[in-house]
Amino acid sequence: MPDLLLHASQMATTLASGLHPQRRAGWGDTFWQYRPAQPGEPVNRIDWRQSARTARAHVRETEAEAAQTILLWCDFSGSMQWRSTNTLPGKLDRAVLLLLSMAALLLRNGERVQLLSPTGITPLPPASSALERLALGLCTLATNSHATDAALPAPILVPRRARLLLASDLLCPEAALQDCLRQLAAHPARAYLLHMTDPAENTLPYSGRTEFSGLEQEAPLELPHVQSLRDDYGNLVAARTHWLDQTTSRSGHSIVHHQTDMALLPTLLALHAQMSQRV
Repeated sequence: MPDLLLHASQMATTLASGLHPQRRAGWGDTFWQYRPAQPGEPVNRIDWRQSARTARAHVRETEAEAAQTILLWCDFSGSMQWRSTNTLPGKLDRAVLLLLSMAALLLRNGERVQLLSPTGITPLPPASSALERLALGLCTLATNSHATDAALPAPILVPRRARLLLASDLLCPEAALQDCLRQLAAHPARAYLLHMTDPAENTLPYSGRTEFSGLEQEAPLELPHVQSLRDDYGNLVAARTHWLDQTTSRSGHSIVHHQTDMALLPTLLALHAQMSQRV
């Protein structure tokens, strides 16, 4: 746990912190616009330097900045607990690290970050910091999870207008994913999907007769000369990735793909850019 939190904090430190301004006047630190002073305007609101450049007094306005609610969802189903070699992190391990890294950045920016479980928003155990409470909550959910747990949250559990950061390998029925994204959009809520994959899932690097065993009670599958399927398999993977991109975009959500042999920073930068957009 200490190593995980340290790594997450270090990754958050390398990212440019940003706020989610609302493009309206209000209390904040980010400059928005100058506007002409109105009759009866308090003198302490007038920007005298800008006013000296024109024939009228001007007021400097800042953008209103309000904390938002971001929910974290982690897929604990059996397929997430797989890795192709011992030299790679598991999809679940990498997903937890990415979620905590983004949580560390969001908390620094003053956002409210909560943990979503199959039963709703989870009360977090006591700890010395909000990030530690989130980490302990994720560990508790992982301990109590089962291989057949749902990969996706029930949209009804997501509060209206919340933002949902969802980490999953998305190895679920396509109809279930489409239905979940449509319901979230109608709620309304905005989802940011973190699609986790192992490199072997994308390239099928096996040869000869190979038996594949399921992690979620699927029947074993034995294939002869599996290398002969590699090209067709690659085309299917590319087609599904394209389908995921199109489906999330049509529903008004966003997706970032992460392969477990990739560096963390590009994925975090992509997530940060998407979550910083004004919606």
